[in-house]
Amino acid sequence: MSTEITVRVNGVPRTAHVEPRRTLSDFLRKDCALAGVRVGCEHGVCGACTVVLDGRTARSCCTLAVQADGTDIGTVEGLADGTRLHPLQEAFWKHHGLQCGFCTPGILLTVQELLADNPDPSDEEIREGLSGNICRCTGYQFIVDAVREAAAVLRAETNGHATG
Repeated sequence: MSTEITVRVNGVPRTAHVEPRRTLSDFLRKDCALAGVRVGCEHGVCGACTVVLDGRTARSCCTLAVQADGTDIGTVEGLADGTRLHPLQEAFWKHHGLQCGFCTPGILLTVQELLADNPDPSDEEIREGLSGNICRCTGYQFIVDAVREAAAVLRAETNGHATG
């Protein structure tokens, strides 16, 4: 027996009938066609399935779609503003922080939350913030470099200064 849920995904209202055991990651990937939501370990350990649920990151592989009823959900597809990449996406591209790309969507959303809570993190704080996301490429230095640059761009935007 399915249950009707209504959510907002990247600002778009969506209503669907889902089985009670359907995970949020499966709902987003299969029902909403948002392939940026990745499923790695299916235990919430790797962080690849990270989404933003009512303003805080959550593991979508460990959350049932019915639990998300009535919430606002953000995925990596919602970061860019049309064709304009988010400063995090620009910095990851510039610093080769994307690597193979599998874990990148979850890392980007995790870092977005990190920078909202701490706009000027140290390298150690960035590494601690990323500790719940496993990158099998093991090249965290490029990611840290990208986060540091994106933090500076976002601080400048917040303070009303344009960056080049």
